[in-house]
Amino acid sequence: MRSFFYKKKLDQHFLKDKNIAKKIVKNLSFQDYNTVVEIGPGLGILTTYLLSICSKVFLIEIDEELIFFLRKNFSISNNQIIHKDFLKWNPEEINLKNFALIGNFPYSISSQILFHLLKYNQYIPECIGMFQKEVAERIISHEGKKTYGILSVLIQTFYDVKYLFTVKKHVFFPVPNVQSAVLLLKRKKKIKAFNKNILFKCVKMSFNQRRKILKNSLKSFIKKIPNFYNLPFLNKRAEQLSIREFIQLTNEIEIRK
Repeated sequence: MRSFFYKKKLDQHFLKDKNIAKKIVKNLSFQDYNTVVEIGPGLGILTTYLLSICSKVFLIEIDEELIFFLRKNFSISNNQIIHKDFLKWNPEEINLKNFALIGNFPYSISSQILFHLLKYNQYIPECIGMFQKEVAERIISHEGKKTYGILSVLIQTFYDVKYLFTVKKHVFFPVPNVQSAVLLLKRKKKIKAFNKNILFKCVKMSFNQRRKILKNSLKSFIKKIPNFYNLPFLNKRAEQLSIREFIQLTNEIEIRK
């Protein structure tokens, strides 16, 4: 592994275990899609296996030095290697409207990657990602647990989430200070109708003041709504509400606006 590629400011930790890379890629189902977008391919350990099973692969990499490496070492057209920050990438720019996401996600922006995924969830039926283990546990958490939060609710509203396996530190270069975990997200076939903007606002405001009951944490948002004190669940805290109840609250607010 050539150390000069490593850039601390980009939070790079390159996976070096080929068996784990193969195991991650094998979890792609190719149901309802035939294109895969890899976030942060780095030195291409996942890319190697992706290209062996899929011809429509796009690589999004922010590091210019790694872009040069990928173009030199992989038989893939230049327009399929995108030199860009994923958080600023819009799939509509290249008319990409049905694809899976995969990647060894940088720990520092993994949550932001998921929020960006949610922005375009109508195009993304599946995602497989490497996360810091602690973050992965928050994503799969349920109501009543301390780890239950914004990501838990928003991701599980749109996706069924499966914890695939834990990944130990020593399989990365440089070695991180934390363990990692691989999650599989599969978009739900049927999602009850609701206002996405209201849901996001409710969930974020509720958990940003999670010790308060909703009547207080949401007050600035819902006080303009007629009879807002009659809305359901206002005497509960955010961590006590299930995803179904957050959607029900969202719909009640939408009706009364």
